[in-house]
Amino acid sequence: MAITSEARQPTNLVPARSSSVVLLLRMEGLAVAVITALLYARTGASWWLFAALWLTPDLSMLGYLASPCRGARVYNAFHTYLLPMLLALASLVLHARGLLLPIALIWINHISVDRAIGYGLKYAEGFRWTHLGRVGKANQA
Repeated sequence: MAITSEARQPTNLVPARSSSVVLLLRMEGLAVAVITALLYARTGASWWLFAALWLTPDLSMLGYLASPCRGARVYNAFHTYLLPMLLALASLVLHARGLLLPIALIWINHISVDRAIGYGLKYAEGFRWTHLGRVGKANQA
């Protein structure tokens, strides 16, 4: 991985924002967001719960207080589909669909909306460096 000495940022981690791969990943995020919202509606759970918990995964950004590397690891742990999918599976296996399944769907919805708007999994170089490109002012780079 090439790192420029001036900016100390990786140069090969930023795919073009107009890339068909990035567009495909963002469209996938949108599709998952719509599907999880529809599934959530079918659970009969309160939309107040949805609103109250929707930003909860972003508390993982507090890991950046320790360091960019730690922040990326914590953020990514809470912004990958693995944990909420395990929670959804546990809700089905344990017949605990009343609370666990809605929480899993909210969590998945949050992740997918993030992906749809361009926020991806983070690299250790900093919060703005994601698998979907650089977030922020330098999106055109």
